[in-house]
Amino acid sequence: MEDRYYILELLVRVFTGILFLFQGYDKLFKLKISGVVEAFNFEAQKQNVPQGFVKVMAAYTSTIEFFGGILLILGAFKTIILSLIGLDLVLVAVAFSVIQPMWDMKHVYPRLVLVSALLMFPAAWGYFSIDHLIANLLTK
Repeated sequence: MEDRYYILELLVRVFTGILFLFQGYDKLFKLKISGVVEAFNFEAQKQNVPQGFVKVMAAYTSTIEFFGGILLILGAFKTIILSLIGLDLVLVAVAFSVIQPMWDMKHVYPRLVLVSALLMFPAAWGYFSIDHLIANLLTK
């Protein structure tokens, strides 16, 4: 296997992880969950979306973005984390579509492409990851 595939996977994975990490950090530690809920609450109420649902979604998306970003950077539990982040992106798309059917995808679509690419990369490309390290330790 060529080293460039290892570098490509590392670059895309770390870049994607950084995007989600800081997005989640902002929502958890700067805006806080209450601020995220407040940002969506007015529009959610107009659409008869229960506030409890908005709170659960805000907590899920904020948490998975932050911790998922960290785990992506480390290359730990990559497939599971990418699946959870994929669900996060679907929830975000639904939330924005309920609020405004013709919303600007400039922040969501690139993340979807990055997550999709990482899911398509063969596992062997994840040479510089905790997943690879664990797999090597288990085969010895």
